[in-house]
Amino acid sequence: MSASELSELAEEEERRRKRAPWGVMALVLLTGVALIRNGSGEFDIGPPQPASAVAPDSRGGSGTLSTAPKPLGFSAADRVRIPAIRVNAPLMPVGLDAAGWVAAPPPDDPDLAGWFTGAVSPGEKGTAVVVGHVDNRRGPAVFYGLGALRKGNRIEILRKDGKTAVFETYGVEVFSKSGFPGDRVYGSKGTPELRVITCGGGFSKQNGYDGNVVVFARLVAVS
Repeated sequence: MSASELSELAEEEERRRKRAPWGVMALVLLTGVALIRNGSGEFDIGPPQPASAVAPDSRGGSGTLSTAPKPLGFSAADRVRIPAIRVNAPLMPVGLDAAGWVAAPPPDDPDLAGWFTGAVSPGEKGTAVVVGHVDNRRGPAVFYGLGALRKGNRIEILRKDGKTAVFETYGVEVFSKSGFPGDRVYGSKGTPELRVITCGGGFSKQNGYDGNVVVFARLVAVS
């Protein structure tokens, strides 16, 4: 094995070592904290909420392992596009904040989303995570329409290596903060998957949004 190959293996191992263990993340979320804390909820018409018809089914998507593209290697995520809800937004890297929550992008920029660097990159084997605000005090933000997605809608993640990982939605649900199923949302299914998450559910001025909208998607193409 060449020196460059050994170096690449070492770098990949270091990235995997730094990734957040989902068991710990699930515990943090299940103890009553929100994945994304910010969201003003101060508008007469709230964001769309998922219908029961778009909950993930037992098959976990419409694709099959035999036709799915091979997992990609690591590359930072650069941009997210969701044509069905007219999202075309830059992605910034986000990690965990001091309280152990996934940090959302700055709320003052309504068109910015975040890629969680504690998980795999979009297109790698495992579950990648993208987060963003539903609104701020000035109006709707990048993922305001997330709850309106339907099965079969496409989500495109443009990567820094020039490749685009194309995911197909197979479920959309809203989960309460107190009962967030971390293992179900984040657990690896052995194939490249994506979760896109924002605030959702009911809203109160005292506690903010009481849940999170979660989109489940699977890699179906690479361009």
